[in-house]
Amino acid sequence: MRRFERFLPWHSPAFDASFKAQRGARTRAASWMGLSVVPAVALFGMSLVLSPLLTCPLQAEKPVSRAVQPLTPGTILPVSLDTSVHMHHAHPGQRIQATLMQSILGTDVHRGARLEGEVVAVTLAPQPRLVLRFTTLRLRHAQLPVAVSLRAMASLLEVEEAEVPEDMAMRGTVPENATTRQIGGQQVYRGGGPVAEGMVAVGQPVAYGILAVPMVHPGQPCRAAVGDASTPQAFWVFSSDACGLYGYGNLRLEHAGRSGPAGQIVFTASHPNANLQSGSGLLLRVLPPDPAASALPAGSGMGTHPQAD
Repeated sequence: MRRFERFLPWHSPAFDASFKAQRGARTRAASWMGLSVVPAVALFGMSLVLSPLLTCPLQAEKPVSRAVQPLTPGTILPVSLDTSVHMHHAHPGQRIQATLMQSILGTDVHRGARLEGEVVAVTLAPQPRLVLRFTTLRLRHAQLPVAVSLRAMASLLEVEEAEVPEDMAMRGTVPENATTRQIGGQQVYRGGGPVAEGMVAVGQPVAYGILAVPMVHPGQPCRAAVGDASTPQAFWVFSSDACGLYGYGNLRLEHAGRSGPAGQIVFTASHPNANLQSGSGLLLRVLPPDPAASALPAGSGMGTHPQAD
């Protein structure tokens, strides 16, 4: 630029001196800041871009809370127990927690929600006895008070076996198209097949579990569907007719919590060292808002078929 300035019509010694003075002032100003001219300009441009972000709070940092509809009575909740409960060391008020293993169809309740509860009572003599209940379903931005009864429970070993495909040794078999056997005996044919009991289709495979309508067989103490009988429920690794305890030979379900005292699940054990293992699977059912409405008549004993869910 300087080599062509002398050919400009307005070039003069005065103009040349003024130009040098202005350029020297800009250079001195940049040197006072310890910056060259180009980085200084870049810094100024970055400040214009970042200024709104620094002055305005990020929306993601604000707590979000929204209303969540209560779960319909009869909804099945398949959960994995996060807290081991040792009967010999348990005490009233001990907190327990479980994780929901499959999203609930048609609701805001998704896989990973936390179900929280507590040990209500524990006795070791004359027979070891444990009472617990779940009271709160904690979602990402909300929590729901709940009361639930127990339909089925399986040990950690039973859960792990239900998650292992039966035909993984076959060439070309992957979990997405494998066949698994649910706790209770039903088979899951992934990759386009159904959930079947023998030759009869009873449900469909979905991500992280199955969807099926609750079933019962003659002589089982559990109930079938409650409310809308056509609504498929989430069963995770359980069969749609799973009922009672699996893999817990030293425990007995004395009271499922369906009737008074509603929501309280009672186990008795053959010895005081019995425990509920972390990783066990529980198939729970949501009770009505007024659980007393489903209570048995006076004089009904715990452990009878109407008590089971």
